[in-house]
Amino acid sequence: MTEFFQQVVSGLALGAIYAALALALVLIHRATGVINFAQGEMAMFTTYIAWTLTTNHGWDKWLAFAATLVLAFIGGVAIQRTVIRPIERASILTIVIVTIGLVLIFNGAAGWIWTAEVRFFPSLFPNDTISVGGVAISVIDLGTIAVVLVLVALLWAFFQFTTIGLALRASALNPDASRLVGVRVGWMLAIGWGLAAMLGAVAGILTAPTTTLDPTMMQAILIYAFAAAVLGGIDSPFGAVAGGLLLGVGLNLVGNYIDFVGADLRLPVALLIILVVLLVRPAGLFGKAIARRV
Repeated sequence: MTEFFQQVVSGLALGAIYAALALALVLIHRATGVINFAQGEMAMFTTYIAWTLTTNHGWDKWLAFAATLVLAFIGGVAIQRTVIRPIERASILTIVIVTIGLVLIFNGAAGWIWTAEVRFFPSLFPNDTISVGGVAISVIDLGTIAVVLVLVALLWAFFQFTTIGLALRASALNPDASRLVGVRVGWMLAIGWGLAAMLGAVAGILTAPTTTLDPTMMQAILIYAFAAAVLGGIDSPFGAVAGGLLLGVGLNLVGNYIDFVGADLRLPVALLIILVVLLVRPAGLFGKAIARRV
């Protein structure tokens, strides 16, 4: 039973990372109706920025973390205004192709600037364990869960109680009506991209210490995050968080207790989850089905 609880906590830590990136995907999907396939590469690129600040310039880890979030927000806003805005009225396929182009640009730029060499990224938390009821729990896992939950709580408060947050929600739900009441929808969408980039940066910075820092580090994480978003509901922010946590715990338990799955087949299991959910409940566990008149 001790091992079971250890696996659950470890799964929650992984799930928190999936949830952060899934929430980024949901924010952009609610605003534009498309999936930003470059979300993982944007997260990877900002993680390299955090590594540069800490390793090459000697910044404190938490100061570098905060600075990277600010830079990620600015970068997300800039991408929306310069790349996405000119094609916002184009077909969904066109926007998808552009996001795939951004994948290649960020991946190539990271390899050009930092090379493809695998690097070590320091964790924000000490590599210690604490005992809770006889269960040894990693401080890194607890810290990861705490950072994501605090960030989600702050975002919830932002969307619920601030004028900009309410304008963002209105712009995503009904942009035409929002324009009629004076909301600058274009800038609201840009802010949404900035917030999504920040969430991606958090996911990347929390992922790198447990894997390695290289230009491909977020590619598998993006698939897990997409599975989490589909599982919870691609239009549901709460579903993205719940789906990420459920997926993290579920994959950890399956990989640990089902021998033939192990660590190598977790990615195919995530892809299978995407397929099953799309076939059985396309709206996800917490999403709302949309009725369309034929």
